Amino acid sequence: MTDPAVPLHHQWAETLARHLPPSGAVLRLVDVGGRASALLCELRPDITVIATPEAVQAWSVDADSADAVVALGESLHVALLTSALAALRPGGRLIIFNPKDRPGKTQVKTLEKAGFTRILVEAGLTVPVPSGALLRGEKPHTEVRTVDRVKQVTAQEANPRAARFVYLLIEQQPFKPAWRMKPDEPRQWKAAGVKGDGETVVLAFSSLPRAVEFMQPVVMAGHIQSVNKIGKFAWELTKKWPFPIMLNPSDELFDTQTLAWTIIDPDEAEAPDE
Repeated sequence: MTDPAVPLHHQWAETLARHLPPSGAVLRLVDVGGRASALLCELRPDITVIATPEAVQAWSVDADSADAVVALGESLHVALLTSALAALRPGGRLIIFNPKDRPGKTQVKTLEKAGFTRILVEAGLTVPVPSGALLRGEKPHTEVRTVDRVKQVTAQEANPRAARFVYLLIEQQPFKPAWRMKPDEPRQWKAAGVKGDGETVVLAFSSLPRAVEFMQPVVMAGHIQSVNKIGKFAWELTKKWPFPIMLNPSDELFDTQTLAWTIIDPDEAEAPDE
């Protein structure tokens, strides 16, 4: 869904942004031709643009260095697909939006032939009528297990404190999925933490993959059972909170610490990552 009141080029950028992959503290972006990155950085301040190659054939992007390659107004061609596949990390995404194109089976086959997986081809905009083509494909993972794929992403995070957002483990009441929630239905969020010296220290993570990486073993060990959301909050907001946070704790934390919960305002949260 798009808003006809929003300028068209903003709608195009919003379409690309919705398909950006989970990343480390900073999402490393290659913007082909530099046509989308300014608006994308307004929408997602955690983006770092590592290259804006104009001529696809002359890319100088390090192999396996990008979380996403976006191309606004580009069509599928061999040079773009080959360069993007080389630049992307395993699991990274090529995202193309061409407002003059139409989605079809040919594009799916072209992406498959180039070596991409988890392919999505659909109309880019839906209002007032379906228009444009959104094409998305992922570079194949080198790890089979999801937990290993997550670790592969977090291992590339050089400076967690460069994060512009933090992610909290949330227990939401009522405990039901977003699609079952009524627009005005009250909800309560509690953030997971540990008991400190007369206070609760909230567990925070510099990226969504780091939060997932932490959750997997602590859930299996029975330390946390009721988390049903991961909330995304601006880093600057954390400075105003009346409680401290612990950034990127080890999953061994609960060997010595006791779980505690803190009420947090869900209206302060950012839109969730995919």
